[in-house]
Amino acid sequence: MSTEINLDQLYDNSVKILSDLISFKTISGEDNSELINYCEKYLHKLGATSFKTFDDEKKRVNLFATIKAKKTNGIKPIILSGHTDTVPVSNSWSTDPFKATIKNEKLYGRGACDMKGFIACALAFAPIYSKTNLNRDIHFSFTFDEETACLGAPILIKELKKRNIQHGICIIGEPTEMKIIDAHKGCYEYTTYFEGLAGHSSTPHKGVSAVEFAARYANKLIELREELKKRVPKDSIFDPPFSTLQVGGIFGGIAHNVIADKCHINWETRPVIKEDGIFLNNEIDKYANEVLLPKMKKIFPKSNITKKIIGEVTGFDRVKKSEACELVSSLTGDNSREVVSFGTEAGLFQEIGISTVVCGPGSIEQAHKVDEFIELNELKKCLIFLNGIRSKSISN
Repeated sequence: MSTEINLDQLYDNSVKILSDLISFKTISGEDNSELINYCEKYLHKLGATSFKTFDDEKKRVNLFATIKAKKTNGIKPIILSGHTDTVPVSNSWSTDPFKATIKNEKLYGRGACDMKGFIACALAFAPIYSKTNLNRDIHFSFTFDEETACLGAPILIKELKKRNIQHGICIIGEPTEMKIIDAHKGCYEYTTYFEGLAGHSSTPHKGVSAVEFAARYANKLIELREELKKRVPKDSIFDPPFSTLQVGGIFGGIAHNVIADKCHINWETRPVIKEDGIFLNNEIDKYANEVLLPKMKKIFPKSNITKKIIGEVTGFDRVKKSEACELVSSLTGDNSREVVSFGTEAGLFQEIGISTVVCGPGSIEQAHKVDEFIELNELKKCLIFLNGIRSKSISN
């Protein structure tokens, strides 16, 4: 570290901030405004400017804040990006999941690893950035509902496009143990609803069983899963190398002897390439509209099949030359590139022309688990990394 930087003090501040962030119950789908207000107030005290974007109910919020350089001379800004939401908790925790607990050089709490640890480090380092004669803007991007199909980030991305913030380097601080991740599959989540006609099981020909037609739909999805395997790209870098599909659940029916008039299926696909997602949706929609629905309507004209998009997370593609990866490599000394099975917001930033990398403190092995934790040394590694960004952002 530079002699101007007190790593111990920064570390203590990051632990304090992380403890504060964990105390906010920001479970996906719930109000995260208190945490966002905390972050915004903190950054405003440092002279940062900011704007917010909201969900339809104005309860879930994205924050985009900027510590501006006096003069950039065309040097691209850096975006430090993280999601504020967490997965739910169970009753199996050995500690209070919303109260940071330190034991054996580990800090426990929901979101400690995924991914409030990175946000805490970014905020802890913000005062240093504010006192530095920067040659580039430093942005802080904090989003909602990443855990539920990245619902918040697309709203923010739309606003960035409006404001012409479509260049720069974005670092998504998901837990990678500070390793460089430069690709992941997309993740498309859907729920398909079936509406038929209820009736007595003794006269099945007079009803339209939503459950039976949902079962046929599920079988078609399973058939299409095999087709996806045949479409595997020759140069695929993923494991498995092909696009996957999974039926998560079929829900319908009220009794053994009642023809179910309602049923729905939860399913998802993780495409290696966008074309696989397009192919799959075209094929299943064609089957629903041209095969299943006519049979349902023949008995009951008001029958219906509706597919709802829960979320379509854009895949993160490997590129031959990545400014973001090169920057991180220059700071960590790690020239390797890895892929991951989980999804992030990286593809959304990449899609609008922002060079992006996934790199952050903590291990994904601890994410979403009971007694989630982050090793304290990971926070220190991240702070050193953020100081490296500072060293690359000082005006001469």
